[in-house]
Amino acid sequence: MDNIVLEYRDPLLGIIIIVALIFIISFITYSYGIYKERNARKDYRKLSLRFELGKLKEEDYVHLYKTYNLPFDSILLLASSFLHKGDYNKAISVYLTLLEHVNDRVKKEELLELLGTTYFKGGFLQRSKEIFLRILKFSPHNKNALKYLLLVSEKLKDFKKAKEIASCLEELDIDMKIDKIYLDALIILNDSILSFERRTELLYEIFKEHKIIERIFVSFLIQFNKPFFWEHIKEFDCSKFIDIMWYLNFDDIDFNKVLDNSFLLEVYNAKGHLKNLEHSHDFDLDILMLINRHEHKINATLDFEFICSSCKHSHPVFDTRCPHCHNILTFNVKHHLTKSLYESYQSLQ
Repeated sequence: MDNIVLEYRDPLLGIIIIVALIFIISFITYSYGIYKERNARKDYRKLSLRFELGKLKEEDYVHLYKTYNLPFDSILLLASSFLHKGDYNKAISVYLTLLEHVNDRVKKEELLELLGTTYFKGGFLQRSKEIFLRILKFSPHNKNALKYLLLVSEKLKDFKKAKEIASCLEELDIDMKIDKIYLDALIILNDSILSFERRTELLYEIFKEHKIIERIFVSFLIQFNKPFFWEHIKEFDCSKFIDIMWYLNFDDIDFNKVLDNSFLLEVYNAKGHLKNLEHSHDFDLDILMLINRHEHKINATLDFEFICSSCKHSHPVFDTRCPHCHNILTFNVKHHLTKSLYESYQSLQ
């Protein structure tokens, strides 16, 4: 019997027990891993379904980041879906929640940039300004933060501050020549201490050297100094602001000056103010002239759109900065025929 039964001191028994324990522990660990993975997958599927339904909560993004080790860029991509939907408040909530759990400096800076730009797009300008100033405290050479801080300052009409930021960007080897010319013009335009005549003189000096401010200058003159505008009409390319001239009040037009300007002559013949031309080199203006001569007059007019020469986006109204690419004075005006919704002499200004 002693030969069959192994005594407890037998080394072989110890090896068998150790192997058995290893097997049991491995089996339990493996089983628990499978159980945990199944629960994780089930939980992840629930999160995925909630994302598809647009019901993810702020803490869910943190859960995805900390529990499932989902790449940080993927988390931000998911959160940015709210921006595409125009739900800025939701995107802001997600970024603020993530900021509480992200410790990596680079990731935190990226989150702050996204938060600042989202505040900007959502119209929360003061909060956007605070975020970008916070970024610049620990990253003073952050070009993106400086650019948005310039845009925020401009929106808040702090043009002198915006010009200071433009100078900082110049020190970082960014060409800000056009920006500074534009900001100089805005500083003059918004200086309430200066008289209209003095503002005209200062803007005219800038205009003579930098034609890029032409539309800004003309808009100011049309509103505050029409005599100066008509006296210097030959210095302006009216085709670049045909919409302004088209909607100009009848009483504000100096027809003596118009007679010496071939382009305006065609415009106001097409408008119906004059009837001393039969044809125009511009197809749309030519059609309107024909309509004006027809017995049964059709209600037709010009409609305008503004196309950014930089990003090629089209906009229904003019803006000095493109809302998409933020480049300055890049809108080109285009016109086309449309059915008239207004009386022929009504101005939209």
